[in-house]
Amino acid sequence: MNQPLAYVHPGAKIAKNVVIEPFTTIHNNVVIGDGTWIGSNVTIMEGARIGKNCNIFPGAVIAAIPQDLKFGGEDSLAIIGDNCTIRECVTVNRGTIASGQTVVGNNCLIMAAAHIAHDCHIGDNAIIVNGVLLGGHVTIGKYAIIGGLSAVHQFISVGDHAMISGGSLLRKDVPPYTKAAKEPLSYVGINSVGLRRRGFTSEKIKEIQEIYRILYQKNYNTTQALGIIEAEMEATPERDEIIDFIRNSSRGVMKGYSGNY
Repeated sequence: MNQPLAYVHPGAKIAKNVVIEPFTTIHNNVVIGDGTWIGSNVTIMEGARIGKNCNIFPGAVIAAIPQDLKFGGEDSLAIIGDNCTIRECVTVNRGTIASGQTVVGNNCLIMAAAHIAHDCHIGDNAIIVNGVLLGGHVTIGKYAIIGGLSAVHQFISVGDHAMISGGSLLRKDVPPYTKAAKEPLSYVGINSVGLRRRGFTSEKIKEIQEIYRILYQKNYNTTQALGIIEAEMEATPERDEIIDFIRNSSRGVMKGYSGNY
């Protein structure tokens, strides 16, 4: 349903059952999938690719050019997966020549006034809470939760199933399955509640806890801890995921909290 007070460029590709509310503007070179609802006063700019059954609330701006002085006007995309909810006044910038695209995965919830900068990659089922600011080239893993008003430095990675406390400043990478809080941002345990909700067994949760005890609570440096984990713990997908994340971290991973948990 295309409201007469909305503007849709003739070059946009809109599925027949998309609802577009009044005062919304959709530019050229936009694709919107079946069943998506676009609220009033939304702006969807060139390069947007929006999936099926999404809900985009008033004031959102999707696929504006990057806030990057190096951006040279190159063609790039902002990709929103299926079944996503984009709340009021969210901004998602499209990519630069670095990767060519900004990506929000399937089943994501991006809450009001969050900003997703150029070349960010958000995994499936992630939750970005109100007022979160993601710098360029940030990677957020699947099922990760970024607490409200957190600010994430460019090129940071947050692992799968991690949970970040509200109001956090992320200057270092956050490994998968962890909870992060305090200032400076520190390891405060694993996200055991979230893992149980997603079907992880008690044995698997204990395995992940033991890995992080070695990393953060045994007074080893990172190289020593990883060596012990590889030598003494059975190889599993979760173990290898944690090891690979830490070894591939370009900014280094967060430290352990030295106070009482």
